[in-house]
Amino acid sequence: MTAKEPAEIAKVAAATGAKKVHRTWDRVLVSAFLAGAYISFGALVAVTVSSGLDTDTWGTLPTLFMGAAFTLGLVLVLIAGSDLATGNMMLVPLGAMNGKLSVGDVVRNLTLVLLGNLVGALFVAYFLAVSTGVIGDPDSTGSAQLTFTRLAEIADGKVHHTVWETFLRGVGCNWLVCLAVWMSLASSSVAGKILAVFFPVMAFVAMGFDHVVANMFFLPAALFAGVDGLGWDDTLVNWLVAGAGNLVGAVVFVGTSYWYLFLRDAPDAVPSTGAEPAERA
Repeated sequence: MTAKEPAEIAKVAAATGAKKVHRTWDRVLVSAFLAGAYISFGALVAVTVSSGLDTDTWGTLPTLFMGAAFTLGLVLVLIAGSDLATGNMMLVPLGAMNGKLSVGDVVRNLTLVLLGNLVGALFVAYFLAVSTGVIGDPDSTGSAQLTFTRLAEIADGKVHHTVWETFLRGVGCNWLVCLAVWMSLASSSVAGKILAVFFPVMAFVAMGFDHVVANMFFLPAALFAGVDGLGWDDTLVNWLVAGAGNLVGAVVFVGTSYWYLFLRDAPDAVPSTGAEPAERA
């Protein structure tokens, strides 16, 4: 089967957003918990593969390795199936713009999904990253000390930007993430979806942009591991500002743009061939 054209992707994306809302709250929460855990798996492997690389020798290559590894998270979300807030920030408002949902539907869905993502990310951060010793503590040695140092560097970079810088990094991040989700809808094959995801996600991580759900892992994991100079107040501010940027990146630069280009004057119809891949987004 050939890839869908952009106009077809827009119709499938709007239908996908509507389907994500028309489920019971408990199913949404479980699905969102899984997505938070999947993104955290990607974040954890990204920390692991980029630790211990001296920037005097490697320059900025560790961020490229980190970005390539982090793509695991969105691949799991899209292929295994779950609800990620940053993707829903594009899909669910798009369904509302296309007349399928109300503003209340959008707010309820994003609230539930963010909550589920947070619980999933905290679970992986505490039980599978820190409690397992994969991420060490200030007294660790060997590989655990390397991952602790790398996580401390990442966390420090997340909380020591201005509010405006963090907001813009959130915008750039979710513009790319939502493009990855958007392009994945063009393909009905697993390989095609993975290829669509890889480059945009690798790029946003390599550039140091802020993904609110990834930060739900990075910052609490750093706190649980005992990284100095970091508090829950810094963490909450980062989540709020990065999340606001993510919302703007999704709604304005992807959802609204493609709604205007392909759905504003188009008949409200969804191609039957898009039903299965839409369920996986």
